[in-house]
Amino acid sequence: MIKNLAKALSNRVRSTRVIYVSSYIPRQCGIASYTKNLTNAVNLLNPYHLAEIIAVNREKESLNYPEEVKLVLNDQKQADYSKTAEWINHSGADLVSLQHEFGLFGGQSGDYILPFIEALTLPLVTTIHSLPDEPRSSHALMLSQIIAKSQAVTVMINQSRQKLVKDYGIPTQKIVVIPHGIPDLTYDVTDKYKRKKKLANRLILGNINLITQSKGIEYSLKAVSIIKKYIPQVLYLVIGKTHPVIFQREGEIYRQSLKKIIKQLDIKANVKFINQYLSLDELILWLRAIDIYVTPYLSPQQSASGALSYALGVGKFCVSTPYLYAKEVLSHNRGALVPFRNSQVMAQKIIYYWQNPKQRQVIEKNAYSYGRLMTWPNVALRYFNLFKLVIKQG
Repeated sequence: MIKNLAKALSNRVRSTRVIYVSSYIPRQCGIASYTKNLTNAVNLLNPYHLAEIIAVNREKESLNYPEEVKLVLNDQKQADYSKTAEWINHSGADLVSLQHEFGLFGGQSGDYILPFIEALTLPLVTTIHSLPDEPRSSHALMLSQIIAKSQAVTVMINQSRQKLVKDYGIPTQKIVVIPHGIPDLTYDVTDKYKRKKKLANRLILGNINLITQSKGIEYSLKAVSIIKKYIPQVLYLVIGKTHPVIFQREGEIYRQSLKKIIKQLDIKANVKFINQYLSLDELILWLRAIDIYVTPYLSPQQSASGALSYALGVGKFCVSTPYLYAKEVLSHNRGALVPFRNSQVMAQKIIYYWQNPKQRQVIEKNAYSYGRLMTWPNVALRYFNLFKLVIKQG
């Protein structure tokens, strides 16, 4: 009896061996950080089969990957994709988790991933980190092929699910909404962290990103020039390095353009650049020191934002443009939305809520409560249950 039970339990454990195909740390990339955090959390639920990684690597970039990385996939080497699939097919794994983001894979519209999917014989669960603006574009057609070959796809908000059903004709039952994960952190007051960072007695605005033109930082700068007329002690923190791909292509052109705007607007004393790629601990410390988190992003269809998710997770009051992800997570009085490219309204919202702290605190607590659904343990459990269900269904 006991031997049979042990055998049954052993078989159950063996049925959850998952290989993740994604960029991975130490690569400086949001998807890499996401996958590291997700696999750490899933490993706690699945300790006998720890996550195995196929790391998607940029051509000519040499990185020292950790031991869980079993294979490195050169993003620009088309032959690597089918070879990688064959390696996985013979690995003894039960399922593949593919993290999909445009720009991660080589080829036109990232279509080098298609030979990988065609050659793969294992069940596939694809996490979709962004959707194309136009459902008939080459990006969208390529994504449709990935979805067709996947046993399940996950998205991070309900609006993405609705878009896949309406615009792509994907069956509802194939799409699972699993939130972007965040650390499970306590709700805490901002002032003590401002003191640690020597920022006491100032209104701290901020955003933490890999910086690109799509972030719309120039509109926040123009808002700061308005805010300082009413709140002279305002300080806007622009935290993060330029995105490595952008830096390789054009250097610091965008950052330099922002510095010119700062000079033109005479707000040098009200803006601070922190040109670093932050560790998780540093990221959280800076987040906690920010009074109002801003995401002035320019793409209406953006369907995920790790930075905004983390800000919600520590109970920040967030002011954002109404891209898809922000519209959903900041609804129900969890934040404030402002029109795209409208610095005047952004400034008005920030001034109003800074001068009305009781209203701001209600929104902060709503944001924090909502964030409890997004903690990595909750997200990992949903992924792990999905993986087991897909494996069971074959």
